[in-house]
Amino acid sequence: MLVEILEIAKYILPAIVVLIATYLIVNKFLVKEIERKQLAIFQENSSTSLKLRLQAYERLSIFVERMHPNSMISRYYVPGSTAQDLQLSMVQGIRAEFEHNLSQQIYISHELWQTLKAVVEQEITMINRVGSSIPMGEPATLLMSKMTEYIVTTESVMPTAIALETINREAKQMLFGS
Repeated sequence: MLVEILEIAKYILPAIVVLIATYLIVNKFLVKEIERKQLAIFQENSSTSLKLRLQAYERLSIFVERMHPNSMISRYYVPGSTAQDLQLSMVQGIRAEFEHNLSQQIYISHELWQTLKAVVEQEITMINRVGSSIPMGEPATLLMSKMTEYIVTTESVMPTAIALETINREAKQMLFGS
């Protein structure tokens, strides 16, 4: 009987060792394969995220450029319109474009978004301040000349320039890490 048990053990023990070795090798292979797939997914998501963030910076740069008073005047001036019509069109244009770009805030830093909101308010305030100094019914050309004069005589940097610099700095920091 002991001989039979030893004979059976002689076949079963190597089979158990082979089974354990196979299990360990397959398990190690599967773990490595899962890690490799997770890394590939992470890299793909990272690439997509980078593209979306860059698109957000591009869109916001265009928005800020379009918000500059010189750009606004050339887009919203209609010959024969009043200064109040031009003022209203410019303010509505800024607000509409801001609302159009609201979704971009999820791709940029909170600080940059706050800067952009402040610039929007500063531009609207500037347009309204210059517009309020013009009597009702005056031609839009008067608002154009007063805004140009305000821009030229303002000692400080235009808010749109500050916003563009902030966008560029953050985009470069994201791309190059410095």
